[in-house]
Amino acid sequence: MSYQPASETFPRQSARTQRFTAGLPRSFSVTGDGRRVLFIRSSGGSDRVGRLWSFDVESGTERLLVDPAELLADRGEELSDAERARRERAREASAGVVSFATDRDATVATFALSSRLWIADLDDGGIRELPSTGPVIDPRPDPTGTWVAYVGGSSLQVVRTDGSEERVLVEPDGPRPDQVTWGLAEFAAAEEMDRHRGYWWAPDGSALLAARVDESPVRRWYIADPANPANEPRSVAYPAAGTDNADVSLFLVTLAGSRTEVPWDREDLPYLVTVQWNAYGDPLVVAMSRDQRRTRTFAVDPASGATSVVHEDEDPVWLDVVPGVPARLDDGRLVRTVDADGARRLVVGDAIVTPPDLQVSAVAATGPRGVLVAGTDDPTESHLFLVAPDGAIQRLTAPDGYHTGSMGAATTVVVSRTLTDPATTVTVLRDGEAVGTIASLSEDPVLRAAPRLLTVGERDLRVGVLFPRDHVPGTALPVLMDPYGGPHHQEVIKVGRMWLEPQWLADQGFAVVVADGRGTGSRGPEWDRAVHLRLAEVTLEDQVDALAAVAKEVDDLDLSRVAIRGWSFGGYLAALAVLRRPDVFHAAVAGAPVTDQRLYDTFYTERYLGHPDEEPEVYERNSVIADAHLLRRPLLLIHGLADDNVVAAHTLQLSSALLAAGRPHDVLPLSGVTHMTASATQEVVAENLLLMQVEWLHRALARTDAG
Repeated sequence: MSYQPASETFPRQSARTQRFTAGLPRSFSVTGDGRRVLFIRSSGGSDRVGRLWSFDVESGTERLLVDPAELLADRGEELSDAERARRERAREASAGVVSFATDRDATVATFALSSRLWIADLDDGGIRELPSTGPVIDPRPDPTGTWVAYVGGSSLQVVRTDGSEERVLVEPDGPRPDQVTWGLAEFAAAEEMDRHRGYWWAPDGSALLAARVDESPVRRWYIADPANPANEPRSVAYPAAGTDNADVSLFLVTLAGSRTEVPWDREDLPYLVTVQWNAYGDPLVVAMSRDQRRTRTFAVDPASGATSVVHEDEDPVWLDVVPGVPARLDDGRLVRTVDADGARRLVVGDAIVTPPDLQVSAVAATGPRGVLVAGTDDPTESHLFLVAPDGAIQRLTAPDGYHTGSMGAATTVVVSRTLTDPATTVTVLRDGEAVGTIASLSEDPVLRAAPRLLTVGERDLRVGVLFPRDHVPGTALPVLMDPYGGPHHQEVIKVGRMWLEPQWLADQGFAVVVADGRGTGSRGPEWDRAVHLRLAEVTLEDQVDALAAVAKEVDDLDLSRVAIRGWSFGGYLAALAVLRRPDVFHAAVAGAPVTDQRLYDTFYTERYLGHPDEEPEVYERNSVIADAHLLRRPLLLIHGLADDNVVAAHTLQLSSALLAAGRPHDVLPLSGVTHMTASATQEVVAENLLLMQVEWLHRALARTDAG
């Protein structure tokens, strides 16, 4: 663990270390033969520059493969606007090597650095720059290691790994070529579907499946820089709820330059959800209807581009995008999930292979040994299970932890975290036996968290409660609720690092309560779908119920002084709380809140609330601007003016409505700040923002005390 000044405060350390993620190994890739594990890690807890490393499974030793400082001679990086947007969608705040890809036998790895194309020989350690055109995004070698494909500007291009030949495969076309890209994920896919790529190599390296994205139908929004009025506003193609999405199609593109469109009913199923192409069968493509109630998985003939339906799913509410599926085993059987018996379950071929008490959250990997599944029977935990080809299930991880991982051949990487320790442990297994660990270089926090996890209320809500570490029992404290509370995201999990900031907030004189309500995941489809059309009502009700239930079990909570804070969905929930339940909540800090659901994106918002043209009253019920006249409590609105996810218009429109209604409130605009306030490039902002919120909350609750 790296050095930090003994007198350093938690807010400063948290900001400097990117909330203690700097120095953590991540992005693990097990080579096909299982001999090596490739990963990204910076040099220490305050270094945001990612380096590429290799762990040798047989010897248990690490080797540095790529050091960006050496390649760039410390000149710093230059990133294109497209790369910055890609990193924002991926919530990537690091620098240097942030992603990489290898060929099938892991002889080479490619990566983009400072928008240039690089290749590393994984055997001899040599690194060289390959010729490229345009700012380079997402380079990937073909499985044979002969060619590297990349997105250059808006074109899909290839270059031989020896640098001897370059080709432009496809480039922008159509009536508006300036609005067309090849090989990139569109906003909705990258922000909401967890699809961050737009092309896929054939196993023999002779062709690719490439997404063509036409953004000309998408409404243009403009993100200005008010602190620098000489700068032109940035144009963003933002698919707001009820408006047009990008037109996404898929083509089979050969190295010879021919291209064939992959046909499906794109009017009926406009969303391209995922593509998978391995050596065990024809490529698989999943397309989804706009209302997200129907998906179709089809196979693509790699010779003709013709499609045949492999599987169809339908749900009366919505279907979830599950990471890692569909996939194929080496015997050709299809791996997918199904919602049955109150659980998300794994299906191999025609058989459901996981029991109903195991909630499957993702397929981490497939291979000759079977399927590596992430799932749980306790929503505060995550575990790894190996499902063998014959359906036998082996649990790989111990209780009372939160585990993720990856697999290749006989090698498995297990990433483990626990509630009592903020550290992350990475263990490498060979044939099920530990053969070594991959070191973490993250800093040791200046504090330790001591959350008490509870299950409360008639819905068994999962809650964490924290008191100041010097709390004297019998002393009543103001309550600070600190939720996210939104769909498919959990805060109450057994990961020690997650509780550091809530503990610091508690140390400032609060009893902090963090609650996961309905919709937050890991408790089955019915739990998730309870928020359908009632996003505001259900999520707020569960926060109120959690507070009341905790107060019955935990002493020293002063319910006459209750504040709530949150960011993004949590900011929306905080604004809802003081507007609609001032009898319970006495002050709120709403960071980057979604105040008008019509201003958020199609894929997310329409899943939960339907189409605004068909459900206008639903959008009214679930937005907060019309509630502005109800404000009776102190409210602080915070928003980054460079945010292109939840745009600042959300806060500005709510503030205008509050002013028109004569309701005093506070607004803090953050110049140049995106949706990621914890970015290491904004250290001072991240630190002072935390300090300022605490000071504001104490003042606001003091006004409550005064009546």
